[in-house]
Amino acid sequence: MTLTFIGQQITIYGGFFILVAGVLGELFTIIVFLSLKTFRQNTSAFYLSIMSFVNIGQLVFGLFSRIMIYGFAIDWTAMSIAYCKARLTVFLLCSLISYTCLCLAIIDQYLVTCNRIRWQQWSNIKTAYCLVIIFAFIWCIFIVPYPIFFQQVTSLTTGKITCTVTNQNMSIYRMYFVGPFLGGYLPDFITVVFGILAYRNIRQIAYRTVPIVRRELDTQLTTMIFIQVLINFLTNIPCVTVGVILNATTYITNAAVLEILQFINTITLLIFYTYFGSSFYIYMCVSERFRRQFVYVMMKIYFKRWQQQLAVNNQVVPT
Repeated sequence: MTLTFIGQQITIYGGFFILVAGVLGELFTIIVFLSLKTFRQNTSAFYLSIMSFVNIGQLVFGLFSRIMIYGFAIDWTAMSIAYCKARLTVFLLCSLISYTCLCLAIIDQYLVTCNRIRWQQWSNIKTAYCLVIIFAFIWCIFIVPYPIFFQQVTSLTTGKITCTVTNQNMSIYRMYFVGPFLGGYLPDFITVVFGILAYRNIRQIAYRTVPIVRRELDTQLTTMIFIQVLINFLTNIPCVTVGVILNATTYITNAAVLEILQFINTITLLIFYTYFGSSFYIYMCVSERFRRQFVYVMMKIYFKRWQQQLAVNNQVVPT
């Protein structure tokens, strides 16, 4: 039993588990945030809702395609030039927007929990909408080269078609700037710094004259986002670091060493994808208030509405 085979099995079973659980979890998160007025009017919850939307896109375009490629040897990027260009473009856009929303959410919690009124005023829905639109536009500009330079290339020795970049400058841009910097170390650094600052503010908020309802909401959201920041750091840094190492060791020709590196890369990539499907489960574990809100939304709102609709449909109309 080789490491390649073990990696394939881990990719199939572990990947499908993360995919299904992740998509369901992100949908539940969106439902809770959009169903309660408390969250609909909160800027951090708005950022987290957008993050859950793009996380689903990341799981579908990134993880599902990877399961099919490395688990079942079904590569749709080799079958369609359009999918070849679209997959990594959408994958990267979803990643950048997700990390941006996490950064904005934790910065927002730092602002609303600080004791400076002027800084607190920066936290509002109108500003949040503008920031998301601006950053989405910026990331769209950054990823313009992806659909341009990604091409289907046929190997002269094996005849196998792969979706890859042939331009050297584009390869450098992708491997050493976009991947490790924009999608790796930079958002990790920002979120950890502001996460620590926001958590420090929360520990001091009990000594301030803040309404108890707002205090509870700020404490809940800061704790939820701070734990998400830690999970992001633990899942993203290993994947980015292994990716940098692999890019720097392209000269290695020893098959055994390459197999070990590819196996490590497979494991860290699956760990990386857990971030995009873990938010709901993080919130459920760290926040008793969120658990109550989830039960209320599902049972008191949607289940009750379903029962009422069912009763209406089953009602016999007299003739």
